[in-house]
Amino acid sequence: MPKPIEGTVIGFDFGLRRIGVAVGQTITQTASPECIVKSQDGKPDWEHISRLFATWQPVAIVVGLPMRLDGSEQPLTQPARKFGQRLSGRYGRAVFFIEEQLSSIEAENRHAANPRNKKPQHLDHHAAQIILENWLQQLR
Repeated sequence: MPKPIEGTVIGFDFGLRRIGVAVGQTITQTASPECIVKSQDGKPDWEHISRLFATWQPVAIVVGLPMRLDGSEQPLTQPARKFGQRLSGRYGRAVFFIEEQLSSIEAENRHAANPRNKKPQHLDHHAAQIILENWLQQLR
């Protein structure tokens, strides 16, 4: 039986221009938005990501796999999978993929529902939080 994952986990919402990052905890099964990493033509800012790994020392990586509503792959599915595999190879952590649909829309809805939030902004790190929270809920 595999050893349960315990500790800090880092989650990613992959995009070709921006990658949302969230950090979570398996004990509390909660996650918080951390930051947005810039990406140019699908090439992430690896220095920024390395600083995140040095700071948080995650025990595992979670990457959202963008899927169509019918569950089929879309154009970003394979690049997200490749990104996750690169993360695992670079940082020597297990990577877990979780299918995700509409996490960006859910992040926008949460943002709009808060009366203190006035202006629109990039919410990729909030989408990563939703992805990571969904994965943490599956650990139960």
